[in-house]
Amino acid sequence: MTHPPLTILLASPRGFCAGVDRAIQIVETALERYGPPIYVRHEIVHNRHVVESLERKGAVFVDELDQVPNAGRVIFSAHGVPKTVPAEAERRELFYVDATCPLVSKVHNEAMHQHKVGNQIILIGHDGHPEVVGTMGQLPAGAILLVENESDIADLDIADPAKLAFVTQTTLSVDDTANIVAALRQRFPDIIAPRSEDICYATTNRQDAVKAIAERCDVIVVIGAPNSSNSNRLVEVALRAGCADALLVERADWMNWSRLAGHKTLGITAGASAPEELVAEFIAACRERFTVEIEEISVREEDVSFNLPRMLVA
Repeated sequence: MTHPPLTILLASPRGFCAGVDRAIQIVETALERYGPPIYVRHEIVHNRHVVESLERKGAVFVDELDQVPNAGRVIFSAHGVPKTVPAEAERRELFYVDATCPLVSKVHNEAMHQHKVGNQIILIGHDGHPEVVGTMGQLPAGAILLVENESDIADLDIADPAKLAFVTQTTLSVDDTANIVAALRQRFPDIIAPRSEDICYATTNRQDAVKAIAERCDVIVVIGAPNSSNSNRLVEVALRAGCADALLVERADWMNWSRLAGHKTLGITAGASAPEELVAEFIAACRERFTVEIEEISVREEDVSFNLPRMLVA
Protein backbone atom coordinates (compact mmCIF):
# COMPACT_ATOMS: atom_id res chain seq x y z
CA MET A 1 0.00 0.00 0.00
CA THR A 2 1.33 3.42 -0.96
CA HIS A 3 1.34 5.98 1.83
CA PRO A 4 0.09 9.49 1.04
CA PRO A 5 2.79 12.16 0.78
CA LEU A 6 3.45 14.47 3.72
CA THR A 7 5.90 17.36 3.87
CA ILE A 8 7.11 18.09 7.39
CA LEU A 9 8.35 21.60 8.13
CA LEU A 10 10.56 21.21 11.19
CA ALA A 11 10.81 24.45 13.16
CA SER A 12 14.17 25.42 14.63
CA PRO A 13 15.03 26.27 17.35
CA ARG A 14 12.77 23.83 19.20
CA GLY A 15 12.93 21.66 22.29
CA PHE A 16 15.26 21.96 25.26
CA CYS A 17 16.49 25.39 26.31
CA ALA A 18 19.60 26.07 28.38
CA GLY A 19 17.63 26.35 31.64
CA VAL A 20 15.98 22.96 31.13
CA ASP A 21 19.30 21.36 30.15
CA ARG A 22 20.89 22.74 33.31
CA ALA A 23 18.04 21.60 35.58
CA ILE A 24 18.17 18.03 34.27
CA GLN A 25 21.98 18.00 34.56
CA ILE A 26 21.66 19.15 38.18
CA VAL A 27 19.47 16.15 39.05
CA GLU A 28 21.67 13.71 37.12
CA THR A 29 24.88 15.10 38.63
CA ALA A 30 23.43 14.96 42.15
CA LEU A 31 22.42 11.32 41.59
CA GLU A 32 25.94 10.48 40.37
CA ARG A 33 27.64 12.34 43.20
CA TYR A 34 25.44 11.38 46.16
CA GLY A 35 23.51 8.36 44.91
CA PRO A 36 19.76 7.87 45.12
CA PRO A 37 17.38 8.89 46.41
CA ILE A 38 17.55 12.53 45.37
CA TYR A 39 14.28 14.31 46.13
CA VAL A 40 12.94 16.90 43.72
CA ARG A 41 10.29 19.39 44.78
CA HIS A 42 7.74 19.50 41.93
CA GLU A 43 8.48 18.39 38.37
CA ILE A 44 12.03 19.52 37.59
CA VAL A 45 10.64 20.62 34.20
CA HIS A 46 7.14 20.19 32.79
CA ASN A 47 7.58 16.95 30.89
CA ARG A 48 6.50 13.49 32.07
CA HIS A 49 9.01 11.73 29.81
CA VAL A 50 11.86 13.62 31.49
CA VAL A 51 10.43 13.09 34.97
CA GLU A 52 9.96 9.34 34.45
CA SER A 53 13.49 9.02 33.05
CA LEU A 54 14.91 10.68 36.17
CA GLU A 55 12.70 8.53 38.42
CA ARG A 56 14.24 5.43 36.87
CA LYS A 57 17.66 6.79 37.85
CA GLY A 58 16.62 7.33 41.47
CA ALA A 59 14.97 10.75 41.64
CA VAL A 60 11.89 11.00 43.89
CA PHE A 61 9.46 13.78 43.03
CA VAL A 62 7.49 15.34 45.88
CA ASP A 63 4.95 18.13 46.20
CA GLU A 64 6.33 19.72 49.35
CA LEU A 65 9.36 19.51 51.62
CA ASP A 66 7.44 17.71 54.37
CA GLN A 67 7.68 14.64 52.11
CA VAL A 68 11.49 14.79 52.27
CA PRO A 69 12.94 12.83 55.21
CA ASN A 70 15.40 14.41 57.63
CA ALA A 71 18.92 14.37 56.15
CA GLY A 72 17.42 14.01 52.67
CA ARG A 73 18.86 15.79 49.66
CA VAL A 74 16.42 17.91 47.66
CA ILE A 75 16.44 19.91 44.44
CA PHE A 76 14.09 22.79 43.62
CA SER A 77 12.60 22.87 40.12
CA ALA A 78 13.66 25.12 37.24
CA HIS A 79 10.53 27.26 37.66
CA GLY A 80 11.75 28.86 40.89
CA VAL A 81 10.34 28.73 44.42
CA PRO A 82 9.04 31.20 47.01
CA LYS A 83 11.58 32.27 49.62
CA THR A 84 9.71 30.21 52.22
CA VAL A 85 10.91 26.99 50.56
CA PRO A 86 14.72 27.38 51.01
CA ALA A 87 13.99 28.90 54.44
CA GLU A 88 12.17 25.70 55.44
CA ALA A 89 14.96 23.57 53.99
CA GLU A 90 17.52 25.48 56.05
CA ARG A 91 15.40 25.24 59.20
CA ARG A 92 15.23 21.46 58.75
CA GLU A 93 18.95 21.35 57.85
CA LEU A 94 18.22 19.67 54.52
CA PHE A 95 20.88 19.66 51.83
CA TYR A 96 19.31 21.47 48.88
CA VAL A 97 20.23 22.61 45.38
CA ASP A 98 18.24 25.36 43.68
CA ALA A 99 17.80 24.51 39.97
CA THR A 100 15.89 27.72 39.21
CA CYS A 101 16.63 28.83 35.66
CA PRO A 102 19.02 31.83 35.77
CA LEU A 103 16.59 33.77 33.57
CA VAL A 104 13.82 33.22 36.14
CA SER A 105 16.24 34.29 38.88
CA LYS A 106 16.79 37.49 36.88
CA VAL A 107 13.04 38.24 37.16
CA HIS A 108 13.21 37.56 40.92
CA ASN A 109 16.13 39.95 41.29
CA GLU A 110 14.38 42.64 39.26
CA ALA A 111 11.26 42.39 41.43
CA MET A 112 13.32 42.55 44.62
CA HIS A 113 15.24 45.58 43.32
CA GLN A 114 12.06 47.45 42.43
CA HIS A 115 10.57 46.65 45.84
CA LYS A 116 13.74 47.83 47.58
CA VAL A 117 13.60 51.23 45.87
CA GLY A 118 9.97 51.67 46.90
CA ASN A 119 8.05 50.70 43.77
CA GLN A 120 4.86 48.64 43.62
CA ILE A 121 5.24 45.73 41.18
CA ILE A 122 2.94 44.26 38.56
CA LEU A 123 3.71 40.73 37.40
CA ILE A 124 2.34 39.74 34.00
CA GLY A 125 1.79 35.99 34.13
CA HIS A 126 -0.58 33.05 34.59
CA ASP A 127 -2.15 32.60 38.00
CA GLY A 128 -1.03 29.38 39.69
CA HIS A 129 1.88 28.64 37.36
CA PRO A 130 4.89 27.53 39.46
CA GLU A 131 7.05 30.34 38.05
CA VAL A 132 4.44 32.94 39.04
CA VAL A 133 4.08 31.42 42.51
CA GLY A 134 7.85 31.53 42.90
CA THR A 135 8.20 35.12 41.72
CA MET A 136 5.37 36.42 43.91
CA GLY A 137 6.90 34.52 46.82
CA GLN A 138 10.10 36.56 46.68
CA LEU A 139 8.36 39.49 48.38
CA PRO A 140 5.80 40.07 51.16
CA ALA A 141 2.14 39.44 50.35
CA GLY A 142 0.62 42.33 48.41
CA ALA A 143 3.92 43.70 47.09
CA ILE A 144 3.28 42.11 43.67
CA LEU A 145 -0.02 42.42 41.78
CA LEU A 146 -0.75 39.78 39.13
CA VAL A 147 -2.07 40.73 35.70
CA GLU A 148 -3.10 37.89 33.36
CA ASN A 149 -4.70 39.92 30.57
CA GLU A 150 -5.58 43.45 29.49
CA SER A 151 -8.98 43.36 31.23
CA ASP A 152 -7.25 42.94 34.62
CA ILE A 153 -5.63 46.37 34.30
CA ALA A 154 -8.82 48.35 34.96
CA ASP A 155 -9.19 46.67 38.37
CA LEU A 156 -5.67 47.40 39.60
CA ASP A 157 -5.46 49.27 42.90
CA ILE A 158 -2.25 51.26 42.64
CA ALA A 159 -1.01 53.25 45.63
CA ASP A 160 1.12 55.68 43.60
CA PRO A 161 1.26 55.50 39.76
CA ALA A 162 4.61 57.32 39.87
CA LYS A 163 6.09 54.40 41.81
CA LEU A 164 5.16 51.42 39.68
CA ALA A 165 7.18 48.77 37.82
CA PHE A 166 6.39 45.57 35.96
CA VAL A 167 8.06 42.20 35.40
CA THR A 168 6.84 39.20 33.41
CA GLN A 169 6.78 35.43 33.47
CA THR A 170 9.51 34.15 31.13
CA THR A 171 7.33 31.80 29.05
CA LEU A 172 4.53 34.06 27.83
CA SER A 173 3.32 34.86 24.33
CA VAL A 174 5.56 37.66 23.09
CA ASP A 175 2.69 39.33 21.21
CA ASP A 176 0.14 39.01 24.03
CA THR A 177 2.62 40.43 26.51
CA ALA A 178 3.39 43.37 24.23
CA ASN A 179 -0.32 44.18 24.13
CA ILE A 180 -0.63 43.99 27.91
CA VAL A 181 2.43 46.20 28.36
CA ALA A 182 0.99 48.74 25.90
CA ALA A 183 -2.25 48.81 27.89
CA LEU A 184 -0.31 49.25 31.14
CA ARG A 185 1.64 52.15 29.64
CA GLN A 186 -1.59 53.75 28.48
CA ARG A 187 -3.00 53.75 32.02
CA PHE A 188 0.32 54.28 33.79
CA PRO A 189 2.66 56.27 31.48
CA ASP A 190 5.49 56.32 34.04
CA ILE A 191 5.55 52.56 34.69
CA ILE A 192 9.11 51.20 34.83
CA ALA A 193 10.03 48.34 32.51
CA PRO A 194 12.58 45.61 33.32
CA ARG A 195 16.16 46.59 32.58
CA SER A 196 16.20 43.84 29.94
CA GLU A 197 13.49 41.65 28.41
CA ASP A 198 11.98 39.14 30.87
CA ILE A 199 10.50 36.75 28.28
CA CYS A 200 13.41 34.40 27.73
CA TYR A 201 15.38 33.98 24.52
CA ALA A 202 14.15 30.39 24.08
CA THR A 203 10.48 31.34 24.34
CA THR A 204 10.98 34.13 21.79
CA ASN A 205 13.00 31.96 19.38
CA ARG A 206 10.53 29.08 19.43
CA GLN A 207 7.61 31.43 18.82
CA ASP A 208 9.48 33.12 15.95
CA ALA A 209 10.23 29.73 14.39
CA VAL A 210 6.53 28.76 14.51
CA LYS A 211 5.57 32.09 12.92
CA ALA A 212 8.04 31.35 10.11
CA ILE A 213 6.26 28.11 9.13
CA ALA A 214 2.65 28.78 10.13
CA GLU A 215 1.24 30.02 6.81
CA ARG A 216 2.79 27.11 4.89
CA CYS A 217 1.31 24.42 7.16
CA ASP A 218 -2.10 22.73 7.12
CA VAL A 219 -1.53 21.58 10.71
CA ILE A 220 1.14 22.30 13.33
CA VAL A 221 1.93 19.82 16.09
CA VAL A 222 3.66 21.11 19.22
CA ILE A 223 5.40 18.35 21.17
CA GLY A 224 5.01 19.26 24.82
CA ALA A 225 3.23 18.62 28.10
CA PRO A 226 -0.29 19.90 28.84
CA ASN A 227 1.03 21.84 31.87
CA SER A 228 3.89 23.46 29.93
CA SER A 229 3.24 27.19 29.56
CA ASN A 230 5.66 27.77 26.70
CA SER A 231 4.29 24.76 24.78
CA ASN A 232 0.70 25.98 25.09
CA ARG A 233 1.76 29.42 23.89
CA LEU A 234 3.28 27.82 20.76
CA VAL A 235 -0.14 26.39 19.83
CA GLU A 236 -1.70 29.84 20.23
CA VAL A 237 1.06 31.49 18.22
CA ALA A 238 0.65 28.97 15.38
CA LEU A 239 -3.07 29.66 15.08
CA ARG A 240 -2.64 33.43 15.21
CA ALA A 241 0.16 33.32 12.66
CA GLY A 242 -2.10 31.77 10.02
CA CYS A 243 -2.13 28.01 10.50
CA ALA A 244 -5.66 26.61 10.28
CA ASP A 245 -5.09 23.89 12.89
CA ALA A 246 -2.58 23.43 15.71
CA LEU A 247 -2.49 21.03 18.63
CA LEU A 248 -0.39 20.07 21.62
CA VAL A 249 0.75 16.43 21.71
CA GLU A 250 2.73 15.02 24.63
CA ARG A 251 4.11 12.19 22.52
CA ALA A 252 3.30 10.24 19.34
CA ASP A 253 0.87 7.77 20.89
CA TRP A 254 -1.29 10.69 22.02
CA MET A 255 -1.82 11.87 18.45
CA ASN A 256 -5.24 11.88 16.85
CA TRP A 257 -4.06 11.00 13.35
CA SER A 258 -7.40 11.88 11.80
CA ARG A 259 -6.36 15.52 12.22
CA LEU A 260 -3.91 14.97 9.32
CA ALA A 261 -6.42 13.34 6.96
CA GLY A 262 -6.26 14.99 3.54
CA HIS A 263 -3.46 17.36 4.54
CA LYS A 264 -0.12 17.63 2.79
CA THR A 265 2.04 19.89 5.00
CA LEU A 266 2.66 19.37 8.71
CA GLY A 267 4.65 21.69 10.93
CA ILE A 268 6.42 20.25 13.97
CA THR A 269 8.02 22.05 16.90
CA ALA A 270 8.63 21.25 20.56
CA GLY A 271 8.34 23.20 23.77
CA ALA A 272 11.43 24.12 25.77
CA SER A 273 10.97 21.17 28.16
CA ALA A 274 10.42 18.52 25.46
CA PRO A 275 13.43 16.32 24.54
CA GLU A 276 14.39 15.88 20.90
CA GLU A 277 13.83 12.13 21.14
CA LEU A 278 10.08 12.80 21.37
CA VAL A 279 10.28 14.77 18.11
CA ALA A 280 12.15 11.88 16.49
CA GLU A 281 9.55 9.46 17.85
CA PHE A 282 6.74 11.54 16.34
CA ILE A 283 8.45 11.76 12.95
CA ALA A 284 8.95 7.98 12.99
CA ALA A 285 5.22 7.56 13.64
CA CYS A 286 4.52 9.85 10.67
CA ARG A 287 6.73 7.66 8.46
CA GLU A 288 4.58 4.65 9.33
CA ARG A 289 1.57 6.44 7.86
CA PHE A 290 2.95 8.78 5.17
CA THR A 291 5.72 9.12 2.62
CA VAL A 292 7.58 11.84 4.47
CA GLU A 293 9.78 14.64 3.17
CA ILE A 294 11.40 16.88 5.80
CA GLU A 295 12.42 20.52 5.46
CA GLU A 296 14.02 22.22 8.46
CA ILE A 297 13.25 25.92 8.84
CA SER A 298 15.68 27.73 11.15
CA VAL A 299 15.20 31.32 12.28
CA ARG A 300 18.39 31.53 14.37
CA GLU A 301 21.10 29.52 16.08
CA GLU A 302 21.23 29.11 19.86
CA ASP A 303 24.48 28.79 21.78
CA VAL A 304 23.35 29.66 25.31
CA SER A 305 24.51 27.50 28.21
CA PHE A 306 24.39 27.92 31.99
CA ASN A 307 26.90 26.66 34.53
CA LEU A 308 25.93 24.11 37.15
CA PRO A 309 25.84 25.28 40.80
CA ARG A 310 29.31 25.38 42.30
CA MET A 311 28.45 22.81 44.99
CA LEU A 312 27.99 20.15 42.27
CA VAL A 313 31.20 20.81 40.36
CA ALA A 314 33.64 21.59 43.17
